[in-house]
Amino acid sequence: MPKTSSQPHPEISQVMIIDGRNNFPISWLNKQGYCEYSIYLENFRGVEVKPTRKMVIGTEEHTRLEMEFQKDAEITTFEGMLEKSLTTELLSRELPVISRRYGIRGYIDEVWMTPDQFIIIDDKPGNRAFASSINQVYGYCLAFQDMVKDERNIVAALRERGTDNIFWSAYFDEKSEKDIISLISRVQDLLIGKKDFIPTSNPRKCRSCRLKIKCDMKAKPGSR
Repeated sequence: MPKTSSQPHPEISQVMIIDGRNNFPISWLNKQGYCEYSIYLENFRGVEVKPTRKMVIGTEEHTRLEMEFQKDAEITTFEGMLEKSLTTELLSRELPVISRRYGIRGYIDEVWMTPDQFIIIDDKPGNRAFASSINQVYGYCLAFQDMVKDERNIVAALRERGTDNIFWSAYFDEKSEKDIISLISRVQDLLIGKKDFIPTSNPRKCRSCRLKIKCDMKAKPGSR
């Protein structure tokens, strides 16, 4: 296997250059769906603000669940899990995924591996399936699919954080794959300046955005 070349992007934070291609966090697909201009503010202009209370709680919950999982977890390789899941059900948390082909990477909150399918779960602080949240979990599905090269079905799922409530799920089918690849291509174009970052036109999003005090493109009241 050829050696992988990897280094941080010299101008864009959180972006890695892997084998000569920009590679960005899959969580950006959620941010892009909410307001892609926020990506520009944070990662191009270097705007820094304190994390919100929801973000802090989310990080703490992730840590708690991971610690509980590790108590009884068996150490194995990714290939070993795939092989064993052909005959039994397995669960993995904080599973790292990367796609050099599409230039995305991230950590999946939870993956259920069964002989028939893979269920990719992303935990969210609520129980509404926003389009931006669906984009993110589809990004995880695409990266996972690109890694495993397996014929089993992949199911995308959103779960209410800290509960067992899976409030949305759907098969990662050809349409889902095509749509998320198109969205990823847009983000890649943003990174190289081929397209412009578009701010949200919804003032309600601006009011709840942690970057609002540093934003120069806030939506005007009365717009959508």
